[in-house]
Amino acid sequence: MTGVLAQIGSFFTTPVAYAATEAAEHAAEGAEHAAEAAHGSGIHVVLKAEEVFNLFGFPITNSLIMTVITTVVLIAFAFFLRKKLALIPGKLQAGVEMLFDGVLNYMTETLESEKLARAFFPLIMTIFLFVLVANELSFLPGVGSLLVEHMGSSVPLLRAPAADLNMTLALAVIAFLVIEIAGVVVLGFFKYAGKYVNFSSPVNFAVGIIELASNIGRLISFSFRLFGNVFAGEVMLVVVGFFLAYLLPVPLMAFEVFVGFIQAVVFSMLTLFFIKLAVMEPHGNESH
Repeated sequence: MTGVLAQIGSFFTTPVAYAATEAAEHAAEGAEHAAEAAHGSGIHVVLKAEEVFNLFGFPITNSLIMTVITTVVLIAFAFFLRKKLALIPGKLQAGVEMLFDGVLNYMTETLESEKLARAFFPLIMTIFLFVLVANELSFLPGVGSLLVEHMGSSVPLLRAPAADLNMTLALAVIAFLVIEIAGVVVLGFFKYAGKYVNFSSPVNFAVGIIELASNIGRLISFSFRLFGNVFAGEVMLVVVGFFLAYLLPVPLMAFEVFVGFIQAVVFSMLTLFFIKLAVMEPHGNESH
């Protein structure tokens, strides 16, 4: 399901983002050719995910393969943990229970409702675990370095899912839809729409339009924040590994492992906070 949404997400990419992606890719390819001409080898940096093979007319990219691997790892861990559940928990079960209880309690305090916290806990926790595992698996040996032949050229078999804008945009679309649906379900359609379309005064109308624009802008901020951090980290590691292979890559990789965790926390926390804003009563209508 996540892989399909990741491919669907490509249709939501704005023309400006597409043009910027193409321009940056051409610039990277030009730099690569220049380096190869000067030194006989260069740094291979490609913005878009590369197609590994084609399945019934559906392109299978290296980031999609890594997304499937991440999903399988999470499902396998869930089944393994389910088989090990016991009344007297072991260390693994106790650690997972502490994590889940802590997150649920924090969500209850933030949303000020245990019912809402339990309703949105699966989404928030799934986003956190998926982004975290996807980011950390990208540091395994072979990711980005294991090459396969496709259409006469060598392409990486595996690529970090968050380094593909399609995946981050798909996650952003999911979070955006859940946030908007939550606001409509909790407040009602007309009360929720009143946050953005308010004719009570010119000032309130202008504020509502600004709020609507910023609300839609979450799609861009959500997707590009995660994509930019992960992709920039990959490029930095490649460049440092190319010029200083025996000095800086290890501490920088440790730093990127931490960044991968932080990005998982940020994406899930922002989703939670935006849900909180969506279910809040409009200004002037708070009940006491």
